[in-house]
Amino acid sequence: MSTVTRSSDLTAAEAFKRRPLSPLQRVQRVLHRHPEISPLVVLVIAAIAFQFTNDRFLLPSNLSLILQQVSIIGALAAGQTLVILTAGIDLSVGALMIFVSMVMGFLAGLAGVPGPWAFAIGIGVGAAAGLINGVLVAQVKLPPFITTLGMLSVFTALALLMTNGQSVNGEKLGDFLTWTSTSFPVGPFQLTVGVALVIAMYLALGFALSQTAWGKHVYAVGSDPQAARLSGVSTKRVLLSVYVVAGVLVALSAWVLIGRNNAATTSAAVDVNLDSITAVVIGGTSLFGGRGRLLGTFLGAVTVGFFRNGLSLARVDVLYQTLAIGLLIIAAVALDQWIRRTGATR
Repeated sequence: MSTVTRSSDLTAAEAFKRRPLSPLQRVQRVLHRHPEISPLVVLVIAAIAFQFTNDRFLLPSNLSLILQQVSIIGALAAGQTLVILTAGIDLSVGALMIFVSMVMGFLAGLAGVPGPWAFAIGIGVGAAAGLINGVLVAQVKLPPFITTLGMLSVFTALALLMTNGQSVNGEKLGDFLTWTSTSFPVGPFQLTVGVALVIAMYLALGFALSQTAWGKHVYAVGSDPQAARLSGVSTKRVLLSVYVVAGVLVALSAWVLIGRNNAATTSAAVDVNLDSITAVVIGGTSLFGGRGRLLGTFLGAVTVGFFRNGLSLARVDVLYQTLAIGLLIIAAVALDQWIRRTGATR
């Protein structure tokens, strides 16, 4: 009798799996397998909509400006992607970016340290800050949200204390720290060194995530840390490496920021935390960890840039721009929840 029951259960399960998918379920499955499709669709819709509101939106000069703006958020979002892939979140990236930029500016502009050395020290500071976050999360077992929220205040205070809240302008910084603002033509577009560096970083990091054992371990830790641990993955080491790399990428964004502003200033981090998280979530990376790609994050960062620029051209108040970005996050998380049901049910 039990054999017959078990056989009928298996037959029912197989029938459920083989039942035809509805069109909506097919879309759900495609988005689950290719999360970068979502930001691409949003990007195209945004481009069309903003072009209708202002015919200058898709001009090469304006698109070049958007890419320059996106390069800063893009570098932050790449590091944020790594952290979120491990089911964490980093709320300190904006404050750390300002702190590192002030370290570079103080050393090169006020202490007389050569620009390359100031940059190298800034990279070291970013890595050390990431290591502190990693130790608190991986070793001390503090929640990433609380850890990075606390470090946000620490880095903000340190940045203000370092130069007493004063900016260091480009004349004092020297050529190296402002080199990222150097522009060059690519067809009809005018790109900067900062944009090129961020694109190169995305290519290198994308290769590391998709083609190396380290990348596979990052996804494994985010998907199921217990299973990853049982399969021999050192989850603590992976988490430490992720936060350190994220800190280095924040330092890279600080260098790009200095070049773009032609100054090191404490007032340049408005909404960068929100924008970096928005770029990652719009890009299809799950806030629950284990799913997402850097290509999606890059498209998400460009989408955020499109919204910021398009709304500015439409003379929309900054407060309403922030409202729009917040609604984007909510919509993206709701979409992620819907897509995740595919993995849970099929």
